[in-house]
Amino acid sequence: MSSLTKIFSLKAEAKRELYELFDKEVRPLTKKPDGTIDTTALGLVDNDVDALRHAYVAGVYTMEYNAQTSDLLGRLNELTDFDYGIQACHADNMDLWNNAIGRKIAKKSKSRRELFDSLLIEMKNGGLILDPRDERKYRGEKAIKRRPKSFVIKIQENSTGANIEFLDLKRRIVLTKDEFIQAIRKGKYPGYAVKKHSNGEFPYSTRDKFSFNNLG
Repeated sequence: MSSLTKIFSLKAEAKRELYELFDKEVRPLTKKPDGTIDTTALGLVDNDVDALRHAYVAGVYTMEYNAQTSDLLGRLNELTDFDYGIQACHADNMDLWNNAIGRKIAKKSKSRRELFDSLLIEMKNGGLILDPRDERKYRGEKAIKRRPKSFVIKIQENSTGANIEFLDLKRRIVLTKDEFIQAIRKGKYPGYAVKKHSNGEFPYSTRDKFSFNNLG
């Protein structure tokens, strides 16, 4: 599976796994005539299954990539150009809180099964937010409310922490560091430039002011 296919298919894969596990071990979910989970049915938002879904997907991204990439993808998922009011803010808070729990638990999990089991315990102990009206507030980086000019984010780094793989969300392509640098030099990414360091060359953003993309 290519890097691009993986990053966009991973969310759907993780959601499907979560629904199946929830249906077997928490409570039955609505099924389609063929017996599969009906993901369009009522009762899948602002509740326990919603909370576990966010935490599990964030955890899977953490295990496959890293916590920072999982955080960025989770916050980009909440990106909107509009203000939907207080209820939406509360729902965002619930989602971001549960995403953070998923990332934290994933760091200690050796498998997706262990991730789910640990999240289930966390939920039963009151660690997840199951209702947008919950008064607990997420204190980390918030959802991205204003659309950034550029859509390139780092999705992978090497053992020394250097960025080595990038996702162009607008063009839906994955670039290695060398591919991204070559594309910048060819003028395909006018908002980016290349910095030289003692240990090599690295791409960085020259025009946006968003810290979330880890490109300066």
